[in-house]
Amino acid sequence: MKKLSAILVALFLTVSFVYAQGNKPSPAVTAESPSKNIKVKYGQPSKRGRVIFGPEGSTSLEKYGKVWRTGANEATEITFAKDVNFGGKPVKAGSYTLFTIPDEKEWTVILNGQLGQWGAYDYEKHKSKDVASVKVPAKTTNDVAEKLVITPTDNQLTIAWDKTMIAVPIK
Repeated sequence: MKKLSAILVALFLTVSFVYAQGNKPSPAVTAESPSKNIKVKYGQPSKRGRVIFGPEGSTSLEKYGKVWRTGANEATEITFAKDVNFGGKPVKAGSYTLFTIPDEKEWTVILNGQLGQWGAYDYEKHKSKDVASVKVPAKTTNDVAEKLVITPTDNQLTIAWDKTMIAVPIK
């Protein structure tokens, strides 16, 4: 009986470990611009065969016209070491939550002053803390980005996932 109990416990632990490995949360990523003026911290989800962007009523992960945390887990955070011009809008040095509203041809990119948000669930409560909101064209790419990639450079912020890419000019 003791041997059977030990085998069942070992089997349970093995199954639990394998299950946990397959359900890891999206990894946390920090990306910096070459000058280190811009730093972005985000959860990096993977496509894993899913449809990523699409209209309401579709099976897509993110719906057109809905506020998205632009990543996974906690809402994405962007930090500027110096004052910048973000898509034509002046933004003071500091840290902000980065949200987007994807659409087929154009995205709205939002910087919000309320840090520490989980997802975009409470965005409407903190909407009054938006410091910048810019619209940028969405481009369809030939290559599929399996993982969400946010790339800050010294003159733009690029967001790419699946076959979609946007770029916000920064000065």
